[in-house]
Formats: sequence, structure tokens, C-alpha cells
Amino acid sequence: MTTSSQQPPEPRRAHFVRRAGESESVLVTQKKRPTFDDLYHRALTISWSRLVLMTGAIYLIVNAFFALLYLLQPNSIKGAQSGNFGDAFFFSVQTMGTIGYGVLSPATLYANILVTCESILGMLTVAVATGLVFARISIPTAKIRFGRYAVVNPFQGVQTLHFRIANERRNKILQAEVTVTLLRFETTAEGVLMRRFYDLELVRSKSPVFELSFSLMHTITPSSPLAEATARSLEAAQAELVITVAGLDETMGQTIHARYSYQWDEVLWNHRFADIFARSGKIGTALDMDRFDEMEPLAEPDHVV
Repeated sequence: MTTSSQQPPEPRRAHFVRRAGESESVLVTQKKRPTFDDLYHRALTISWSRLVLMTGAIYLIVNAFFALLYLLQPNSIKGAQSGNFGDAFFFSVQTMGTIGYGVLSPATLYANILVTCESILGMLTVAVATGLVFARISIPTAKIRFGRYAVVNPFQGVQTLHFRIANERRNKILQAEVTVTLLRFETTAEGVLMRRFYDLELVRSKSPVFELSFSLMHTITPSSPLAEATARSLEAAQAELVITVAGLDETMGQTIHARYSYQWDEVLWNHRFADIFARSGKIGTALDMDRFDEMEPLAEPDHVV
């Protein structure tokens, strides 16, 4: 594999795997899905701000609907002005929230029936909202930091692809396992352009205890999918490296996972990672995370591609 020295470029196109972990793929021919299709999964995956806005909107709409029902019968709410939507709306809010200030109360059988129906709906709504919020909070998440760039440099006389990850939590990830996959476009013998996936074998892909940092290396041997590759060939193939990490969080006792991707222009050739380890007799081994994304260029090779 030929090396090439380069300066860290800025990413220029969308990643196959977004940095937030969401796929960049889009279905362009699928029919429009119903609004309530897989509603629970959507509620778990949308942002907190959207969830709060949607919940608030539904709450206001339901209360407005019941307020109109109360207004169908004049003077059905004791203490409210006849035909006043505001009084009916806030009575609905008090009913659904089981507040009961004592100023407004049902005055007719019709109003009591509506109060009963709204109370049942209110209990169901609170139960669903509570379960949804708890489910979102209890989803296990990983605080794994990936280096901004991957690097290629000689290691023990063999060209090697290096990655660096770190555990940002002050706990341990047990039985951590990492996989690296190369994605690139290739043209088949029939002239069909397709995206191909190649698993890259790592020197060490598992760690019994992942506490600080984990250096990942793939030696570029003749049998490697990256053999004979160059920065230009990876660019032409729109290559991307996808990393997935999974392990057991010792605090939560649950499996956590994280993923990241590097495009071809986020692989720095003839560079190495800056040393981030700090050793002290008082604190033991620590990481200087301010230097986590720093790289150091090696001496220029005799031949640059």
C-alpha cells in the first residue's frame, strides 16, 4: 500500500453512518407510511424537543375537544360562564389532571359522563406518557469517543491502519468488541456499479476491560482488502470505514454500543496519533483528552502518491 502525506481535510459529503448513529440511507420509492405506523418506535427515536412539542400539542387538542363537548350543553359546568370556551377548557384541564380546585364542577348528568370518560382517558394518557419517558431514559447508551481521523503508518515494518477510541465515562466496559468494515463502490464484470462490504481483520478486536483508550490496528498485508490501495483509489471508490463497538456496561449491567465512520478523506496517510497518556505517581495513568484528536506527521516518504 502506497503512502501519501496530506493535511487534515474537512469532510465534504454525507457519511454512510451519521455521527449521531443514524443511517444516511433514504427510501425514495417507498409509499408514504401512515402517520401512526410504528408510533412507539418513532416516539423513542425522535428528539426530546419534538416529543415535548408533540405531547403538548396532543394535550391541548384533547382538552379543546372536551371543552367543545362541555359547551354542547349550556350551564353543564357549575361556576363557569355559560358558553365560555376558556372556562370549559380549563375545567377540562383540571379534570384530566385530577386537580379539582373546587371552583368549577360538573352540574349535570351529561357533564358527569364526560368527566368520567375524560378521567379514564387521562389515566391512560399519563400511563402511556410515563412509560414512554421511562423507556427513553432507560435506553442504555455509550459515551465512546472516536478519534476524528484514522491514520496509516508503518508499524513493525508493515503498513498499518490505526484507529483510536476512548471511554468517556469513569467506569468500565466489559468484554468490549470492535468490528471495522470497509465500504466502497466497485464495478462488476457485467458493468454493474455496486457498494461492496469488506471486514477488516484487527490485530486485537476484543478487550476484557475497556476503561481508558483502545488502539485498533489493521495490518495491510497482501490479503487485506486495502492492499495496493492509495488515497486516490479510495477517493475514486468513495470508500468509507465503519466502526462498531459493543460491550457490557458494568454500572448498568446492560449491553451498550456505538458506531462511527471515516470517509476516505478522513484517513491521514503517513501520520501517527499524538501521545495522550499522562503518568504520575499520585494519579496513576490518565488520558490527556485535549490531545485526543491530534496527529503528528512522519517524515516525508521517498515516493508520494
